[in-house]
Amino acid sequence: MYNLHLPLEVGNLDGLFVILLLIMFGPAILLMVIGFILRSKQKRKAGKVLFILAGVYMLISLGVCGALLGGF
Repeated sequence: MYNLHLPLEVGNLDGLFVILLLIMFGPAILLMVIGFILRSKQKRKAGKVLFILAGVYMLISLGVCGALLGGF
């Protein structure tokens, strides 16, 4: 009855790229900053834990989001 034809044109994807970069690096940088703050306030064990969490998050996010950006 109705011939619904939607164009699937892709325009500017800069916003999507910025969001993916924020997802990749944002939490890891935030965890590192909090780790530096805790480490300077003599809470070294909590700082080390946050550094480790930042590293693990960076490793996983570069794998997942890097695969999305690479087109796999």
